[in-house]
Amino acid sequence: MSCSKPFSRTRRLAMRLAPRMLVAAIATAGVTAMAEAETLTFAHVYETSEPYHQWALWAADEIEKRTDGRYSIEVHPASSLGKEADINEGLSLGTVDLIFTGSQFAGRSYGPVGIAGAPYMFRDFEHWKAYAHSDLFKEIAQGYEDATGNVPLAMNYYGARHVTSNKPILTPEDMKGLKIRVPNAPLYMMFPKAVGANPTPLAFSEVYLALQQGVVDAQENPLPTIKAKAFYEVQSDINLTGHTIDSLITIASGSLWSSLSDEDKDVFRDVYEEAGERITDDIRQQEQELVSWFEEKGVKVNEVDTGPFREAVLPAHNGPDATWDQETYDRLQALGQ
Repeated sequence: MSCSKPFSRTRRLAMRLAPRMLVAAIATAGVTAMAEAETLTFAHVYETSEPYHQWALWAADEIEKRTDGRYSIEVHPASSLGKEADINEGLSLGTVDLIFTGSQFAGRSYGPVGIAGAPYMFRDFEHWKAYAHSDLFKEIAQGYEDATGNVPLAMNYYGARHVTSNKPILTPEDMKGLKIRVPNAPLYMMFPKAVGANPTPLAFSEVYLALQQGVVDAQENPLPTIKAKAFYEVQSDINLTGHTIDSLITIASGSLWSSLSDEDKDVFRDVYEEAGERITDDIRQQEQELVSWFEEKGVKVNEVDTGPFREAVLPAHNGPDATWDQETYDRLQALGQ
């Protein structure tokens, strides 16, 4: 009997403390869960106003939701983590986990990837779309993964690239000696070299000033990029050469990919494939609307007979600058026919 009172007081104290202990346990579990969330870095060179950035943000939110907060992704736009060559290198160095990059930049690490960025390689958007969803692209993506350890997750339409200048460019002869800015990847030089222009590699962030100061005479990009980067402010003409139907590839670093469970790999791939489809839809819509927008701004938009330009480039497709074999080229050309 002498121990019943202390036992009773102990039990009553425990009952009073139990709710507090439960709250504390829940709070501790929450802190632990938060502590376990991994923050990933996504880098790209595009402006915050462009669909690439907007859908990268959407994808970051979706991945956080679909992985129950296990992964948080910080998106760094506008070359804030380096030029495109830098962020590609960052995948292997471990300084970035995910990137958007042009096929030509990825092609520096595994040549066949670059075929999608070669001038006049695709007949039209439908041909590009057939490639983006083909077994051929899957095989090339696997080859890139085998060569680098990094993993292509999705294709994103970048648009048809056109030449801007301060004079009309209507024939290949109009480009003779033209000092034209190109991205710093070898395949971007194939088109200007084929038509006798002078390709000048420059980082994306340097182009506006180079055009303004006359360091270069021209540049080439899709209509949405010409608007986003305001190149039309320092160039009088947009010439619809449509020489490259271009893409961005979403790539995950090998170190990130190897750390993911199979379930989370499916989440990342599904989300970025969906983001790629939304980017593609947005860019396609902008391309249809922007000709009139530029004309309202006083920019001359010149229709171009692309046949002579294409004829000038075709011999280079399997020439010394090609980073793919004949079989790969033939399979790509057969798509959609």
